[in-house]
Amino acid sequence: MTDPSMSPDDVARLTEPELESGERRKLLGRLASSAGGGARKGARRFIMGPRAALRWTLDTLVDVAPHLPARDLDTLRRHFDGKTGDALAEALVRNASRVTAGIGAAGGGLAAVEWAAPPALLTAPVLIAAETVAVVAVEVKLIAELHEAYGLPVQGTAAEKGTQLLGAWAQRRGVTLLHPARGFTTVLGVGMRKELRDRLLKRMGRNLTTIGPLLTGAAVAGELNRRATKSIGELVREDLRKTALRRPQLPPAG
Repeated sequence: MTDPSMSPDDVARLTEPELESGERRKLLGRLASSAGGGARKGARRFIMGPRAALRWTLDTLVDVAPHLPARDLDTLRRHFDGKTGDALAEALVRNASRVTAGIGAAGGGLAAVEWAAPPALLTAPVLIAAETVAVVAVEVKLIAELHEAYGLPVQGTAAEKGTQLLGAWAQRRGVTLLHPARGFTTVLGVGMRKELRDRLLKRMGRNLTTIGPLLTGAAVAGELNRRATKSIGELVREDLRKTALRRPQLPPAG
């Protein structure tokens, strides 16, 4: 990431459901400062124009994805009153949708937060890039936890899991490697990188609502984020449900 004061772990904190709104705004502001600072160091080509914003968003997500703190099934059951399967998945989607709605609300008011970044750096692409990173991080974490909910945990090292989950986010489906022992990679292929970039471009276009008048922008951005997260959650849920149903069941012990 461009700003050494903003670590992947800081972005991971933005995905936490219990995070207070003030802390969420602060972290999002620091993320915007990181994006804006990187644009400033990029000489005179542009002050974080759309192309630079998209590149920064993609590179930051690749950096962050391996560090997202997805909970395992036992932890999820403890946090959600023993729920399993569809009931647990539904709760996960609902909670993630609330988090991304909160990020949209925070992004809508970011320009008014004086400690966020110097005014010259709070351009529309900077704000949109920061919000997009935060929202996609929540959704990638959601996908990982949905795999846990359906008994299909993503395999591999942290870097391998990050790559697979970003691909799953771009394709709106579960991780579908048939042979987990083979084919893992820590680098996005050219085709997948393009697919991810195209998906991010659409998401960033939608997030233009964030820069509307303060209260209007916050309200609209929050609702659009909530709907988008709910949509991707339901698509991945359906894919994982089908995969789980097709999986051979072991005979009972004894």
